[in-house]
Amino acid sequence: MLKIFYIILGSLAVLLGVIGIIVPGLPTTPFLLLAAWFYVRSNKQLYDKLINNKFLGKYICQYQKNKAIPLATKIYSISVMWVMIALSTIVFVKSISGQIVIIIAGIVGTVVMGFVIKTLKK
Repeated sequence: MLKIFYIILGSLAVLLGVIGIIVPGLPTTPFLLLAAWFYVRSNKQLYDKLINNKFLGKYICQYQKNKAIPLATKIYSISVMWVMIALSTIVFVKSISGQIVIIIAGIVGTVVMGFVIKTLKK
């Protein structure tokens, strides 16, 4: 039963990762890493298929190989994230409490991306 749940969560993470390729502000690599984590614990075939995918596998393999993200990718990700946070809090979310939650999530995301995840050195 747990394996089926992991397969469902992994597939959802792949879907969000693919959407993240297209939609600015939605990350790709973290969702694909999450999918790989779920798949490796539930279905070796799905994990292998994800890792060997010519479009998606590169995101996972690059991170697994280097255990880091290039500086340009970090800067781009954080910049796009804050543009989307600003847009959300100014245009879409009118409640102060909602805006505070979004800003706090943005600060946490910035700290994780900027300081917790290592930067790839050339």
